[in-house]
Amino acid sequence: MADHKAKKAKEPGLGAKVAGFGVTFATMFRKIETEQYPEDKRPTQLRFHGRHQLNRHPDGLEKCVGCELCAWACPADAILVEGADNNDADGERFSPGERYGRVYQINYLRCIFCGLCIEACPTRALTMTNEYELADDNRADLIFTKDQLLAPVQSGMLPAPHPMVEGMEERDYYQGKVSGATPEQERWVQAKEQSEAAMAAAEKGEGV
Repeated sequence: MADHKAKKAKEPGLGAKVAGFGVTFATMFRKIETEQYPEDKRPTQLRFHGRHQLNRHPDGLEKCVGCELCAWACPADAILVEGADNNDADGERFSPGERYGRVYQINYLRCIFCGLCIEACPTRALTMTNEYELADDNRADLIFTKDQLLAPVQSGMLPAPHPMVEGMEERDYYQGKVSGATPEQERWVQAKEQSEAAMAAAEKGEGV
């Protein structure tokens, strides 16, 4: 009996209960700060760590030289790089260096977006964009390949492979001396495309 009276004495009074509900009622009439995503997308900060991108030089050659330093720096083991030598015999190059990244993959099931790979890259070939919509219902689709990560060819560029700018060395590219593709590079790419089209037509004719 004494314990029952003690518990009853500790219970909050009517005023305290009304005050508690007052907080609830006051919140009910406040403006709700709801983000209407994905209809309305808020801009990210400039240094936001989003999807990676493999960059190009102004003439279209790739900045990645296949050194694999990004893969070594990754704490989550999310990056796979396989380098290969450029073909100097006919001037066909993917990068200004001796090597290029033949295979480049990032597993976004593992990536923690720490940015250590960006700091490790010696040629500024790898950067991070502001794109953050990477969800998918298929695990295989979250392993991005080089074709998905490579920056698009912009105005003044030519898709690799093609020769370097005549008279330029590798260091000239990284010193910013190349401003775009030259007419010689354009003629080389056009000649290669015509040769490949002729070979394809010949193979098609033989098959018939």
